[in-house]
Amino acid sequence: MSGDELRADEEHVGPLPGLPVVEQAEVLYEETEQLKEALERRPVIDVARGVLMATWSCTEEEAWRMLVRVSQHSNTKLHDVAEAVVAATQHKPMPAHLQDHLAAAVAVWRARRAGDA
Repeated sequence: MSGDELRADEEHVGPLPGLPVVEQAEVLYEETEQLKEALERRPVIDVARGVLMATWSCTEEEAWRMLVRVSQHSNTKLHDVAEAVVAATQHKPMPAHLQDHLAAAVAVWRARRAGDA
């Protein structure tokens, strides 16, 4: 194998075979940045879950589903919903549209819980 052939082969090896090394590096960098952002945002989501668990005596999974439901139905990022829930514990008003969606999520949770009883 010539030097040129070896270099061509090296360009397509690594964690994302089939992509040139430069593109692999870009993809991996973007993924790393997304993971860093997720790690930074995770604590407020966990606190919001705890708030819902304490407020409604629900499980961790049920609180998660409530947050996700509010996020999806209000077209609001999960992190922003979580921040609003946590801020409400500090007497900061929750945006009305999030209040409405949270009330709906709690109603769905209560109905499911009643159905399981």
